[in-house]
Amino acid sequence: MTLYHVGWCPECIEVTKKLEDLAIPYESVVVPDFQLSRTQVHDVSGQYYVPVLVDNEKVLTETHEILSYLDDYSSEQPSEGN
Repeated sequence: MTLYHVGWCPECIEVTKKLEDLAIPYESVVVPDFQLSRTQVHDVSGQYYVPVLVDNEKVLTETHEILSYLDDYSSEQPSEGN
């Protein structure tokens, strides 16, 4: 998983916290503050807003969808000891 984000964005912080709370490994890509400079974000999502979460072919751009996806993803992972 790859998370495109900026450090000051409340929604980005919320997604980062969820990833860490659920112990989901991810690559963190900090993008420029200026939206039109976020070419990496545009390349993967077709827009400049963050957060953007990419998991293989799945691209999520809405915070509530990302958080829901992470909850579902976490519940589908085998628990340790199984």
